[in-house]
Formats: sequence, C-alpha cells, structure tokens
Amino acid sequence: MVRAHLKVEIGADDDNWLADVSTDFSDAEFKILTSQPVDDGVLELIEVTTSDGDAIVRRFDDAPEVRSYEVLHSDGGMVLVQLVFPMPSTYEARRSMGVLPRFPITIRDGWASGEQTTSQEQLSELTTELAAAHIPYEILSLTQSYDPNGVLTERQREVITEAVERGYYDSPRGCTLVELAETLGVNQSAASGVLHRAEGRIIKEFIS
Repeated sequence: MVRAHLKVEIGADDDNWLADVSTDFSDAEFKILTSQPVDDGVLELIEVTTSDGDAIVRRFDDAPEVRSYEVLHSDGGMVLVQLVFPMPSTYEARRSMGVLPRFPITIRDGWASGEQTTSQEQLSELTTELAAAHIPYEILSLTQSYDPNGVLTERQREVITEAVERGYYDSPRGCTLVELAETLGVNQSAASGVLHRAEGRIIKEFIS
C-alpha cells in the first residue's frame, strides 16, 4: 500500500462546481471535513477560512448545483456550512476503485489537495485517468507502507520475534542459533531454515 498526498486542479474538472467558487475567492481556504452519499446527492461539511464569508454564502444561493445548505457557524474569519449537491460522475467510480481521499480535503484557488491510502496499482490507474482527462495534478509526497502480516507466515513471525527479543541479531549476539532453537523447541536446522526464509522475505519486501 502507498499513502499519497495529491494536489489536483479541480478547475479543470467541469464536474466540480466548487472549483469556480474557490477561484473567484482565491484567498479563501475551503476545507471539506466530511462527505457522504445521501438520497438526493452528496452531503458535505465545509469549513471556509475567509474574511468575506457573507459573499461566499451568497454564492451558494446563486449556485444551481447546490440543492440545499445550512450555515452552522459563522464569525469574522470562518464559515462552517453543510450542503447537498448532485453526486459528481467521478464519485462512484473512484469509490469503487478504492481511491477516495482521506479527509480533510483542502481546496484553494481551484486546486484540491489531500491524502489517500491505496495500492500502487490503483494510484497508477487514478493518475492515468487524470492524465487522459488532461487534468493537471502533482504528487506532493508518496510513502510506501505494508502489512507485516502479509510478509511473514505466523511461524516465521514467531521465530523472528523470538530471535530479536533474545538478541540474536545484536552485535555481539545475545544468544546463539543453538540456544534460540532450544527456546523454540526445535532442532538447529529447523530454526535456521525458518530464519533464512523469513529473512529472505523481509529483504525482498524492503528492496521492492
């Protein structure tokens, strides 16, 4: 699995009406705190950091895409609004691919940025789709992660854990292979074989 911090120019995506609002109010920061499907579209909770909250709220009045909205909080520098709008055509496709971003998502001047955790293959599919649609994007950071339970078998994990705890990999060693095998209740050859296979898996996973 990979964790990617993506920045996408949603102004190039005609399906996202919020892009125009964020471009018109380029100094404002729109932070989508949550998003979920509802019967008549998508419900989102958006925090807008701006000194012109009233003008932005009036844009919601004028936007035909906004089916309903409610201002939950407003002060001199921030507006918290809950709104419902039609489901974007890309929403279901990205959800089925498992590449929906994690919240919050930040939108500023027509660009959206956020993190998402997905497989390398799914991330490649997403970026291929963005490139094919001529939607500019940037990968701000990319972190590889993995599930350790998928690297080693239960027995290999047990043996490696025991070896680490008893100092087998310390320098100098905290225990010998013979002592480790005795602790595990197996002969030296069996312990060596399990360690060798486990170490091979760990090294290959690290290199990949």
